[in-house]
Amino acid sequence: MSIEKIKKEFSEKSIDKWAYIDKMYEFHSIFFDYAKFIQSTNISKIEIENGQVVMTFRDSGVRFICAGSDKRLAPFETFNFGSYEEEELKMQIELIGDKDTVYDVGGNYGWYALHVSKKNPGTNIHSFEPIPDTYAQLQRNINLNGYTNIKALNFGLSNEQGSFTFYYDPSLSVNASLQNVSGNTGVVSVNCKVDTMDDYRTKSSTPVDFIKCDVEGAELLVFKGAQKTLKEDCPIIFSEMLRKWTAKFNYHPNDIIQFLSGFGYKCFVLGANGLKPFGAVEETTMETNYFFLHPVKHADKIKRYSA
Repeated sequence: MSIEKIKKEFSEKSIDKWAYIDKMYEFHSIFFDYAKFIQSTNISKIEIENGQVVMTFRDSGVRFICAGSDKRLAPFETFNFGSYEEEELKMQIELIGDKDTVYDVGGNYGWYALHVSKKNPGTNIHSFEPIPDTYAQLQRNINLNGYTNIKALNFGLSNEQGSFTFYYDPSLSVNASLQNVSGNTGVVSVNCKVDTMDDYRTKSSTPVDFIKCDVEGAELLVFKGAQKTLKEDCPIIFSEMLRKWTAKFNYHPNDIIQFLSGFGYKCFVLGANGLKPFGAVEETTMETNYFFLHPVKHADKIKRYSA
């Protein structure tokens, strides 16, 4: 039974005052459970504000509006499991200079962009999010935190320009992709604008220092549309590579490693004491997030942060 239905029963005199109080308290008591539970998580505050639920991350102070239908939002993942990609984010922030230009490819609701903005306020962040509803939520989160160094862009990046069909599950926005990667029921298709990184980079006229790429299997397409950028700017890259998603696009994560090696990049994963060299993805590989650095341009950072 919903809280609205209990209120309706009382207003219609289907239940008396004391039954109403008892039933409502069954809902109210969850506040105390939440207050106790969040003490062991990286969520410091949960607010109900103007019809929205807003969670605040303990370590950063970043505030985040929770979309009601999306069960795998970063705040919910943090609430459920205590933290969310904490070590990967720490390493990215270490590798990003305070004046760097960052491309956030697959911006989603802004968890990544917001944290980089807060930790490195001098950065210039371009966050690419093609799904209109998700893009609107990204803008809300940027405005909520008052960050002015994030530029939200309502288009995706790939290996060609145009308008393409994306597949989007409102309950799992992180799975939005050019393919129906999840195969879940409830997935809807939406037509979205797509550009290449090289074209956008040329128009922006600003060298790229760091690329975060998480586009549910389409990462190789993004990099193929960024060949001039990779050659001329040689940015550090942080990319997700999942075998189950790349298979939907008929390639293997090792194809990304090989492609980027053509530009001189070496692959690394996060170890217990920093970055450690990584060769190839195998069936037993557990890692899903990878760093790519150039041994010449990024020699100092490789030396500093290598395990």
